[in-house]
Amino acid sequence: MSSANSKSSDKNFVYREFGSDNSAATERPIPESPPQQQNLRVQASRKGRKGKTVTVISGFQAKPETLADLLKQLKTQCGTGGTIKDNEIEIQGDHKQKIVEILTKLGYKAKISGG
Repeated sequence: MSSANSKSSDKNFVYREFGSDNSAATERPIPESPPQQQNLRVQASRKGRKGKTVTVISGFQAKPETLADLLKQLKTQCGTGGTIKDNEIEIQGDHKQKIVEILTKLGYKAKISGG
């Protein structure tokens, strides 16, 4: 009987800090918009990067898997490194023109933002 009680007590917990198995309930679904409906901004930035120029692409409404695939394609086309931070893609170096051309070929609405 003690084994039956321990199983039922695991299911009837009041508070559990670690190991909750309700991760699917806490995730927010990100709406996946088609590329034609996304307005992307491409800008070069140096702030907080010790003087290094980075091209930042923002305005995505896509799942992380889609962003990862797009990041890989952009890194290959530009021949540089890059990352995804806060639903934005960062590509090392100033590649504004090239990235806008690539994104428009893929069907995105992309504009150069800033100076």
